[in-house]
Amino acid sequence: MLCLAAGATVLTLAAGEFTLEWTHSVSRTLWWERWQISAEGLAPVEARLTGAGAGMEPPPDAIWRNGAWHYTPRVAPQREIWLAASGATAGWRLCAGAQCHDLSGTGQPLRLWTGAEDCGPP
Repeated sequence: MLCLAAGATVLTLAAGEFTLEWTHSVSRTLWWERWQISAEGLAPVEARLTGAGAGMEPPPDAIWRNGAWHYTPRVAPQREIWLAASGATAGWRLCAGAQCHDLSGTGQPLRLWTGAEDCGPP
């Protein structure tokens, strides 16, 4: 189960994986990540980007294919992740299963975490 909070609003999604995509606030390039949800936490398992962003370069093992850099992130599962709300990022889009949610316009950081039975505190 995936839990998402923006301020006092909490969204619960029954899913084993999800994707995140956004447009980089400076370079205006598209970024996309696929994440898996497990008992250990949230783990990115696939990523692609259409170009580098300020201070965010593709890793050395990334492969250029079909107009984007593709790579496998090397990050351990996280109990929670935070998505910045700089005001310049062109919104986050989160998809789980057949449902997608545009998470722009909140003006607040977004917190994602796993929930066992519900989306109480992580």
